[in-house]
Amino acid sequence: MEAKIGKFFDSVGSFFSGGDQIPWCDHDIILGCEREVAEAAKGESDELKSESIMRLSWALVHSKRPEDVQRGIAMLEASLSNSSSPLQQREKIYLLAVGYYRNGEYSRSRQLVDQCLEVAPDWRQALVLKKTLEDKIAKDGIIGIGITATAVGLIAGGIAAALSRKK
Repeated sequence: MEAKIGKFFDSVGSFFSGGDQIPWCDHDIILGCEREVAEAAKGESDELKSESIMRLSWALVHSKRPEDVQRGIAMLEASLSNSSSPLQQREKIYLLAVGYYRNGEYSRSRQLVDQCLEVAPDWRQALVLKKTLEDKIAKDGIIGIGITATAVGLIAGGIAAALSRKK
């Protein structure tokens, strides 16, 4: 019984804290990836360049800084058309979905994650992102309803108070 109560309080706490299971990336890692891309650009291996750009894109869309996330989205969208394999295409679409999620563009993120799941219905990362998106959208809906109900209550209370003064 205590475990169930603890689980309930954990879920309520996580609801209000807005926590999710999508990892974050530190700025130091982004700087390291940028150095790696610069070094790969000097070399002759296109595969090495592509891999280092993918790592940088991953780091950018997982950043806590909105400008990094936006840069990651731009890089992924620019490189999406020249993906060499379906697996790489799927990875880029997933990372785009993460980027849009981090930017608060939930409907675009949901479209992209659904596109990933069409190709690989049991892909765990995409399933986790989809659940996170659905939870976030539901939470935002509940908060919106609460704000609306509060506003309606305040207006109704104001009207009632004004009417009672007139009598």
